[in-house]
Amino acid sequence: MNTKATWISLSTVTVVALMGCAREHEQTIRLLPASQLKVQTMTLEKTPLERVVDGTIEAINQATVSAQTSGRITEIFYDVNDFVPAGALIMTLRATEQRAGMQQAQAAVQQASSREQESRQQFARIEGLYKDKVATKAEYDTALANRDAAQAQLAAARAALGAATEGVAYTEVRAPYAGIVTKRLVQVGEAVQPGTPLMSGVSLQYLRVNLELPQSVVEKVRAIRKAALYVDGKRVEATSFTVFPEADVTTHTFHARANLPANATDLHPGMFVKVGMVVGDATRLLIPTSALVTRSEVTAVYVLTKSGSVTLRQVRIGPAFGDRVEVLAGLSVGDQVVLDPVAAVRQAEKS
Repeated sequence: MNTKATWISLSTVTVVALMGCAREHEQTIRLLPASQLKVQTMTLEKTPLERVVDGTIEAINQATVSAQTSGRITEIFYDVNDFVPAGALIMTLRATEQRAGMQQAQAAVQQASSREQESRQQFARIEGLYKDKVATKAEYDTALANRDAAQAQLAAARAALGAATEGVAYTEVRAPYAGIVTKRLVQVGEAVQPGTPLMSGVSLQYLRVNLELPQSVVEKVRAIRKAALYVDGKRVEATSFTVFPEADVTTHTFHARANLPANATDLHPGMFVKVGMVVGDATRLLIPTSALVTRSEVTAVYVLTKSGSVTLRQVRIGPAFGDRVEVLAGLSVGDQVVLDPVAAVRQAEKS
């Protein structure tokens, strides 16, 4: 190709489609020299062949926090739609009875500890006398039994203190994991009992998709175990895929779940999505999404012809694969697509 700048004539229709500016006469403009345009020669590439079905997103971690002790609610710190960090205090219960029980348990531990220490000292004294054959075997056995009983009482008192301490901790209700509050089920001042539902929430960090697989593709899906989520023009690869072992007796479909990457953006429980399960391979024409020129409802690309001219060609695109998109119509194998149409347009304006 001649190294001199290539002059390209674009019609009024092309300039309007590209620049959005109305012109009443044909104008000749100069783009980058054809030798300097970055192009991609279209070839068929192997990509996953997918069977697309409907799915519904759900949170992996979703739960309702319930009361673990009785009491009256004194404070509630979060409400519906609030974000709650993991371990955050979400509400408190009046702890008068629980704290009184903990104080009694602490006193019992102190008393049992004193008795255990006294019995231990008594046993040590009797044991020495027994070895010196001053104390009788009966006195030795009694001292030993008293020491063991005192140690058991101390262990029981410490266990009771642990339970009482846990009861006080139950009056402070904390979030089991980070998430969003979906329901608040109680009010301040309300009396609750163990098992009373208090607050519901979901974690948006880890999501998955529930779907039903036709039995005609279940074996291929089980063997490959790869899937992708399609929503709002985006393709999100599943991190893992599970097919349940039994088919539904009514629909004869197999339930499956696809786990999504952590912190997947713009996805929420309950959303309806499309899920593509990989069942084999297919060949497609793929181009970078940055090569597309979109004006209103028209999608096109710049194509470098054999003569060195550049034309704007309308295309029909399909699903995206990362930063590339499939071309369903408008391009053929061997076509050379200009990869940076914006740079070409700016060069045209400067010339």
